[in-house]
Amino acid sequence: MTDMAAKPLAAAAIAQLESDGVTTLIGTVVNPAGLIHAKTVPLRRMGAFADPGLGASPVWHVFAIDQAGIVFGDRTGVVGDQRIRIDLGALRVLGDGLAWAPGSFFAQDGSPDPYCARGALSRVQSRLSDAGIEAMVGHEMEFVLVGPDGARLPSHLWAQYGLAGVLEFEGFITDVTNAAAASGVAIEQFHPEYGANQFEISLAPLDPVAAADQLILLRIIVGRVARNYGLRVSLSPVPFAGSVGSGAHQHFSLTRGDTPLFSGGDGPGGMTTEGASAVAGVLGSLAQAQGVLCGSILSGLRMTPGSWSGAYTCWGTENREAAVRFLPAGAANPRGANVEVKVVDPSANPYIATAAILGLALDGIDRELAAPEQVTVDPSSLTDAQRAEAGIGLLTPHQSEAIDTLDGSALLRTVLGDDVVDAVVAVRRYEHTNFADLSPDELAEKFRLAWSV
Repeated sequence: MTDMAAKPLAAAAIAQLESDGVTTLIGTVVNPAGLIHAKTVPLRRMGAFADPGLGASPVWHVFAIDQAGIVFGDRTGVVGDQRIRIDLGALRVLGDGLAWAPGSFFAQDGSPDPYCARGALSRVQSRLSDAGIEAMVGHEMEFVLVGPDGARLPSHLWAQYGLAGVLEFEGFITDVTNAAAASGVAIEQFHPEYGANQFEISLAPLDPVAAADQLILLRIIVGRVARNYGLRVSLSPVPFAGSVGSGAHQHFSLTRGDTPLFSGGDGPGGMTTEGASAVAGVLGSLAQAQGVLCGSILSGLRMTPGSWSGAYTCWGTENREAAVRFLPAGAANPRGANVEVKVVDPSANPYIATAAILGLALDGIDRELAAPEQVTVDPSSLTDAQRAEAGIGLLTPHQSEAIDTLDGSALLRTVLGDDVVDAVVAVRRYEHTNFADLSPDELAEKFRLAWSV
């Protein structure tokens, strides 16, 4: 958006926001370590935040999760500056005098910053559009309520998916639901999860960039409401070692014109040939993308069979142990058939994760890949020989292996860009170098609130 175009839009928006009681605007970006960074301005400065944007050091891309680390590089060091520009079209009112908008990174000359995560997803979305394909993405947000210091809360009245959790935290649930509706966030369902004091919220599908924006907005809403109840929200993949982990599953659907690619065909599960190729593309390169989907120092503790984390590299209709779960069209799925990638966890940057998933899907379509046979049983019930014959592997629980595979992936570098991949590899290697010697309990304790807001 040019400066001349931004100023009238900002002036009109400021007048409306002032009438809504807004005085302060928050703009956010998400870095490769999954950290949400922010700047705030008085409402009158909204136009400047949109264009030319607010200054930020290149090191924002390489802040690490330990609250102190910076992984300096040739272009992510102390020299230089960038601009964070908010997207006024995505601005939402939070209440209590606050409004929020997602931001993207640009160079000082106005050109897109190649390290920008939101920009990377925008590029993939554009490539899909150029190929005549529209994508819709729906996010799930799993989290655990903890004390202000991250301490475990009592769970005497908790049962897996139980009513007790709803009643125990009914004020919190009601306030999140109301705040989300007021901010334009479309919650589809909100329920207690398997783990103690764990919840899941499913969001309605949107176009890829808007869907990731909506997830970040929901994290802000949930974090604000939790504070009102003296609580905090842990978005760690494994808040407590040995307990249930949290995922950040992503669902996506693809259409070409008015034709859905995951239904109405004669392929597996009713998929079209292109739909099956999209699944094959994601599944076949999932190990290369693991470093961006679930590559944190905590992620490997969750990536185990039997935890519904998608540890097995296979796909299946409604198979929750498969890395890629297919949900067919039907009366119980009125939005149509879609594919769920189960391995994504909350430590991932959702913009980069979506860009990787959709980029791999498009690669599968471009290369006309054939999907392997779907798995209709729990993969762990098969023998090693049966899994080997079916081509079913296990994603690595070792962070160093996931990082090295990502680093060496020419495909992911093509999908995301070298700068994005290099930044992800840098912050994750920092984690491994500094904290790999900690025990699971020590890791869970140290990073329980690392991704919290």
